[in-house]
Amino acid sequence: MSSVTSSATNRAAVLGSPVKHSLSPVLHNAGYEAAGLGGWEYTRIECTAEQLPQLVAGADESYRGFSVTMPAKFAALQFADEVTERASAIGAANTLVRTPRGWRADNTDCLGIAHALDELLGERPVGSALVIGAGGTARPALWALGERGVEKLSVLNRSDRSAEVLPLVRGAEVNFFGFDADLARLAMGVDVIISTVPAHAVEGVADELGHAPLVDVIYEPWPTPLATAAAANGHRVVGGLVMLAAQSYSQFEQFTGVGAPREQMSAALRRHVLARGE
Repeated sequence: MSSVTSSATNRAAVLGSPVKHSLSPVLHNAGYEAAGLGGWEYTRIECTAEQLPQLVAGADESYRGFSVTMPAKFAALQFADEVTERASAIGAANTLVRTPRGWRADNTDCLGIAHALDELLGERPVGSALVIGAGGTARPALWALGERGVEKLSVLNRSDRSAEVLPLVRGAEVNFFGFDADLARLAMGVDVIISTVPAHAVEGVADELGHAPLVDVIYEPWPTPLATAAAANGHRVVGGLVMLAAQSYSQFEQFTGVGAPREQMSAALRRHVLARGE
């Protein structure tokens, strides 16, 4: 694992490649401090999808869990001894937890999306939504919208992947659109937009799409052109930092068995980002 000598008796880490810029250690280590969990340590470990099975299987007993980022989320699901219902439905895992029965895979990305929707809309129902993208990052968003009871879902993507989307949204009406559609009309007709693609992917059409409350999964660079366009049109915007913090709370609790000190973790993340001048 790591060659660095440590006095920690309980460990967790984020796995991915590249992983050196991950902000997960900021969140989890702040949580350990706030919760008074002495002897806990959270680090970063460079890990590809191919390396994950051997790395996790060889982790010593001090490792209580792993956060998993790209490109290893699919490998994490396949490696696990047991899988939560939501991770199975989403088809990827961002969390591995050591249990007496082996390693359990979960997906808390969907909780990050759900929290962002709550912050953006409060208790207002989501009758219709536009999701930009249909890849791995979109799947937790689709699951969260399904949990919230979305009735009509538009997906903006370069190919029609209806067969993958339908099981996630629990009977909602789903329509796929390409980027040659009337994007402004599409955006104006929904209660919320969730963008799951890199900022540059919609930079040229941001003004057309910025016509509804927006959840944008990106947190660096921020604001994205789409976030700027939506805000300029008077719509509320929630970005990726909110989601990053929210998805970490359940991970923290699954790793430690202790309730996550959410306010302190979120505050630590904000302070870190401000200190970097972002």
